[in-house]
Amino acid sequence: MRASFSYRSVFLVLLLGVFAYLYGLDSRFAPKNGDEYPYMHIVRMTADSGHWLPLQSEMDGIKNTKPPLIFWQGIASTSWATDWTLENLRWPSLLYTALTAFFLFLAVSRFNGNRKIGMLAALVWLSFFSTYRYGRPFLADPPEVFWVSLPFLALLYWGKAAFESKFFFPLLAGICFGFALFAKSFAYIVPAAFALSLYFWRWRNWSFAQVALRDLYKLLVIVALALGIFSLWFALDPNPEAIWKEFVLGENAGKFAARQSSYLMDLVRGGDSIWLLLLTTIANAGLFSFVLISCLILCWRARHFFTLEETLLLLWILAFLLVFSLPSQRSGRYLLPVMPAFAALIAIYWERLPLWGFRIALLLQLTVLSLLMWVGANLQRSQFIGDDGLWTYSYYHWILVAISLSLVLFGLFRRDLTKMIALGACFLVYGVLNSSLAPLEGKLGRYSSDTIVQLQNKDVWIPCDYRAKDEEYRLLLPGANLHGYFAKDASNINRLTSTYPLVAVHVPLGIQPTLCESCTVVGKRMEMRARHSNEEIQEMLLGQIGKHLFVNEYLISTPVAKPEMLNAKDVCR
Repeated sequence: MRASFSYRSVFLVLLLGVFAYLYGLDSRFAPKNGDEYPYMHIVRMTADSGHWLPLQSEMDGIKNTKPPLIFWQGIASTSWATDWTLENLRWPSLLYTALTAFFLFLAVSRFNGNRKIGMLAALVWLSFFSTYRYGRPFLADPPEVFWVSLPFLALLYWGKAAFESKFFFPLLAGICFGFALFAKSFAYIVPAAFALSLYFWRWRNWSFAQVALRDLYKLLVIVALALGIFSLWFALDPNPEAIWKEFVLGENAGKFAARQSSYLMDLVRGGDSIWLLLLTTIANAGLFSFVLISCLILCWRARHFFTLEETLLLLWILAFLLVFSLPSQRSGRYLLPVMPAFAALIAIYWERLPLWGFRIALLLQLTVLSLLMWVGANLQRSQFIGDDGLWTYSYYHWILVAISLSLVLFGLFRRDLTKMIALGACFLVYGVLNSSLAPLEGKLGRYSSDTIVQLQNKDVWIPCDYRAKDEEYRLLLPGANLHGYFAKDASNINRLTSTYPLVAVHVPLGIQPTLCESCTVVGKRMEMRARHSNEEIQEMLLGQIGKHLFVNEYLISTPVAKPEMLNAKDVCR
């Protein structure tokens, strides 16, 4: 089908995508997963050891939490942790994401015969919030998605040549899956091999006999090669018993244990049910979730008229969905490797998709943008912020907000442009989201250079609300020796200043901390709070954003000597 949209509109959306993915790459507040800081800790500790293996960590039970490829990547990109920045840690993830989008473009363009549809597939995948959230931070997901997807995209691109290949494709697929396992987990060979089996089954016109005769040996070679690459970890690590105990049994086999009442009950109800797996898989599309739902409805109606490639894309999705419904711990994150297939289906059916899914996407975008504008306006005029430091946005922020809102409203009323504007506006929302917290990335949210110099090689206690939180503080206080205490105690100034010699405490905006006579303030910055009571949430909805969403963090020097606190258990660990 000839695409009704132009190359110009696709290139404009592509520019918005490039802007969204590059902007704020080094931001502490960029959408991410909590695994990033534990991974950073393992990279830093392993780099400090001067050896690639074994992996090093001070966290209890979190050392061999993932295979070493992702940590070696971090060591290489930061030059053995000597150039320690979020940007250096994250740019390889961004490269993996860009390569996945590029190969998705090539595959769809080839079998569809239309480059615009191929570009659209790549852009739709990049517009998914799951891609944005997991495809930029320092996580194992970008390499996993790339290496798992590549063999399936190769089959879609080369078609018969790949399916009939007796050596090259099995070698390529085995190496790709091997790198995927070496980046995330050996468990991914199960859905990957299952999906590949379904591909060959469809190619042989649903004949088990033909698959067994002509393709079974290929599948065995692929699985053996992939597991062989993964097993290098055991061969190279001087302590393979720890890998077996912590990673194989703890990280993977433990996901089959009943989490609530029983395995079967967990399957049909609760936070790990199959229904929640389906819901979170669709939610991976983010603002395009309803577009994805409309696409799946259309696929069901057209199921008797599928092309070969459409069938293969759906088999790819089905295989992963079935396999990851088996563990008792179920999450839409496990389905990230099939999101390119969903994006390809949306692109293929783009012209036939109803407008209602895109209009809901635009309404969601309008809601998010309006909320961000309202919060930003309240922060900029807030008396609490004014007393403690100026929260100001540049003109570029408000221009970006105005353009984004105008474009979304325009898309709601222009039927011929609704779809492309909804796609482009996803990237604008991501840009505004990052821009809204930009003041905290500047002077307001960081310690002064004098404070950083003053704290070199000194023991500082900081609040921890999740493991390896101190890795974030290492970006703010490089050179300090950091220790953690429970974040819930951060406002208990009297207790903290009587316990620790040098401690970070939290004080509401507009209020000066009450200190002991011998206590002195070493530094100060503004921080965003993560958890709030119901009363605080209600007050924020009434406009008191600055009062509860943010706090001032003071670094206080006390007369307490360094005692036994250095030997106490670090909460961040």
